Amino acid sequence: MTDLGQFPSPTRKAPRRRSKWRRFRKNIFVSFFIDLLVIAGTALVLSLLIKTFLIRSFFIPSGSMLETLQIDDRIIVNQLVPDLVPLERGDVVVFKDPGGWLGTADETQLDPITAASDWLLSAFGITAPDSSQHLVKRVIGVGGDRVICCDADGKITINGVAITERYLGADKNPSDIDFDVTVPANSFWVMGDNRDGSADSRFHTDLPSKGFVSKEFVVGRAFMVSWPFSNFTWLDNYPDVFKNIPKP
Repeated sequence: MTDLGQFPSPTRKAPRRRSKWRRFRKNIFVSFFIDLLVIAGTALVLSLLIKTFLIRSFFIPSGSMLETLQIDDRIIVNQLVPDLVPLERGDVVVFKDPGGWLGTADETQLDPITAASDWLLSAFGITAPDSSQHLVKRVIGVGGDRVICCDADGKITINGVAITERYLGADKNPSDIDFDVTVPANSFWVMGDNRDGSADSRFHTDLPSKGFVSKEFVVGRAFMVSWPFSNFTWLDNYPDVFKNIPKP
């Protein structure tokens, strides 16, 4: 008579095989999770480096640059301008408030979760929570330029040469406000393309900055509209408009 106890049933090894399979699956999951964290961490670091030194994104909060830029457009800004690449007439520039342009700052406090979420999303360039603390205008005059409005034909002149501003709408006057300014060194005279709805350099001549934007406040040059996709375009600085301007 055969003693069944001498011949272990194959089913007795199943728990051991299942245990090995569970350990295998666990190791695979842990490895995948670690890889995912490494990839996400690397992407975050690269994004922060790019945002800090190369490019940033901003939302357009107002209509001061219509029709070139629409409200809520997302623009991409080259932060190498003007420190490494000079800012030129016609460039669309993003800058911090030089003092008094935006009035009293909004001190709204965010709850910790919302603040952390905004920080994380902005690090990846998904949001731009500080867009309302910046301004977007077009550079009309650079250091040394004498900018006057307007000549007998109603055009702005720079260093004595009248310009035809093709980026303005056909029904837009260059300015309903007369001015005659000489731009200080390392500063800029800026105006919005929506001249009737832009509180630009013309409206801040009573401030200590005299309406000029010092280079230290410039974040960079906007070179692309990236979102919404229907508005995607490269931003032109219209070199033909300013090509005949002599050096100051």
